[in-house]
Amino acid sequence: MTHAFLATCPAGVGVYLAQELEGLGAQQIVERPVGVSFEGGLGLAYRACLWSRMANRIIFQLGAAEARSGDELYEATRRIDWTAHLAANGSLLVDFAGRSSGVRNAQFGAQRIKDAIVDQFREKGMGRPSVDLKQPDVRIFARLSKGRLILGIDLSGDSLHRRGYRLDGGVAPLRENIAAAALWAASWPVRSQRGEALLDPMCGSATLLLEGALMALDRAPGLNRKRFGFHGWAGHDEDQWRAVRVNAEERAAAKPANQLEIRGYDGDMQAVRRCQDNIGRLGLEDIVRISCKDLALVTRPTHRDLSRGVLVTNPPWGERMGQPDALPHLYNALGERISEEFNNWLAVVLTSELSLGKAVGLRADKRHCFHNGRLDLHCLQFQLGPENRFRSLQQDAKHGPRRQLTAPRALSQGGQMVANRLRKNLKRLTPWLRREDVTCYRVYDADIPEYAAAIDVYEGRLHIAEYAAPIRIPEQKAAERFAQLVEGARDVFEVVATDEIAVKQRLRQRGRDQYQRLETTRERIVVCEGRVKVLVNLHDYLDTGLFLDHRPLRKWLGREASGGHFLNLFSYTGVATLHAALGGATTSTSVDSSATYLDWFNANLALNGLSERQHRGVRADVRDWLSEETRTYDLIMVDPPSFSNSKGQADFDVQRDHLSLLELAMERLSEGGVLYFSSNHRKFVMDPRVEQTWQVKDVTKGSIPEDFSRNQRIHACWRLTHN
Repeated sequence: MTHAFLATCPAGVGVYLAQELEGLGAQQIVERPVGVSFEGGLGLAYRACLWSRMANRIIFQLGAAEARSGDELYEATRRIDWTAHLAANGSLLVDFAGRSSGVRNAQFGAQRIKDAIVDQFREKGMGRPSVDLKQPDVRIFARLSKGRLILGIDLSGDSLHRRGYRLDGGVAPLRENIAAAALWAASWPVRSQRGEALLDPMCGSATLLLEGALMALDRAPGLNRKRFGFHGWAGHDEDQWRAVRVNAEERAAAKPANQLEIRGYDGDMQAVRRCQDNIGRLGLEDIVRISCKDLALVTRPTHRDLSRGVLVTNPPWGERMGQPDALPHLYNALGERISEEFNNWLAVVLTSELSLGKAVGLRADKRHCFHNGRLDLHCLQFQLGPENRFRSLQQDAKHGPRRQLTAPRALSQGGQMVANRLRKNLKRLTPWLRREDVTCYRVYDADIPEYAAAIDVYEGRLHIAEYAAPIRIPEQKAAERFAQLVEGARDVFEVVATDEIAVKQRLRQRGRDQYQRLETTRERIVVCEGRVKVLVNLHDYLDTGLFLDHRPLRKWLGREASGGHFLNLFSYTGVATLHAALGGATTSTSVDSSATYLDWFNANLALNGLSERQHRGVRADVRDWLSEETRTYDLIMVDPPSFSNSKGQADFDVQRDHLSLLELAMERLSEGGVLYFSSNHRKFVMDPRVEQTWQVKDVTKGSIPEDFSRNQRIHACWRLTHN
């Protein structure tokens, strides 16, 4: 016998659900606002309940009628013979949605429909069915829209998207049927039969991978479900259901799985454990392999030919991540990584914000939109290859408004003198810059005393910081000399656009002053230090976000951090942490009292594809935090300010307080661990008790890079270990 059914689903999934139902043998398929209607026998309904990867519910339709008031709901419901569907001593639940001029809320609508059903049983002299809100024998489906009521029996019971393998989906989890729809849209079932691989570089709870595995293994998603809605329905045919289930079990057992390559990575160890639990509930430990790995370290597996595959991921988005400023950089890092490592693969990225999809930096070939809970979720497909070239956020920014240009002019005598010195310095530095692949460096540091300033180069952009002129120099004369210095620098570096040069007066800053803005351009550019990417702001603060003189020390940290736990005290924007993390640090903790710099650090983490879970930032006074911390670390960097009198914190003087600070820090250093202590206080003298307490080695000479060689007092650095 042919019956009418309705498969409900999230908005946007209907087109793929219709294809799935056609494959199951459905007839008269029509996509509707709430799902897909179709016709077929009872066996088809059982197959849809067991096999549908994209439906929420399968409804056995009983009828439809015009109804706008509560009484009309009651009468329309009474016209159906409910005794054919529900036992007199059974239980029911009415799932009502919709409203009209006479039905203002779902509770009232459900009550009127329940009354009609119960009254029908009472009038026939039968028992009165009870209401069960948790596990009813029969779930009544009722939808009221535009004055039309649709009634049916929910054959599913609990929503079909709940497969049972995911007990903890993490923050804002992706629904299983949305994941299945994204994979279906990418033709994963067909691709898996061709031997292609499936990989998720930020797998979260592994929903995408597990749905992909069930598809590739030809395993029915409802096979582990103990009870469906039809089990309490009076029209249920147990023999027919048993035959459908046995067929599904035979197909799952017969499917070969040894050629499947399904892998997932996540930088959060808690997420990895959650994945492994979910995988274990499905018994797929030998099929789906998960590793703890940051996005920056993800590569295409090379143990066999995986020239083609599907890379699918649902990266953190606004609802799932606390640092929205970091998100574009994370998505851009994703785009760069997948374009480098997964040539000829198809990439599928899910995001709630199209602007984040654009930040991937690749051209999307197809776009779909699904409704995941209360959010629209965009599904973007990228065919990876030479024709789809990656664009960084910085490249996109260059195509913004035209830069303001200034015409070149003849140099003054002072400007020419500065230009000559700059060319001399560049001649000396260039071989070293090329050999060490250094792109951000100091090219001038008050080499000519009358022109007291520091000139730094950030991948072609100039940052000129004036030193405070002596009091004996008239203000007008100091300003004139500084203008000549800027003039000479622009000539040597051929800087025509005003946005490629940042000019600042540099004074000693104390406490909170060093964190306050000079401007509000909010412009951050990306520069590279080896394989580390760093966001720098050349305009808004006195410091740019990258201390150039610590370049060698950061390189040491990157080499020594592998496999250990790294602690960065007075962490600033966390660049040292980035080196340690990409050098293989298992975890890291970065402590700073500035919310501005910690937000900056989180953006740097995202830019480099590193997890905030494994590499956490802590806003705290360093000494207070050390007093309460109990864990030990294998590698510690301590780079305090010379002075600090920040509001709400005890004053800090590095000369006066460094011994007590080191006592606290060394308590957190593991046996065999190493602590690096650095200070840029020009008159700093190490307390003799430090060398009496620990093994101390002065490594200042090796920590000063070539571009600061003329200024050996830029900082001092020591290496400390336990005796």
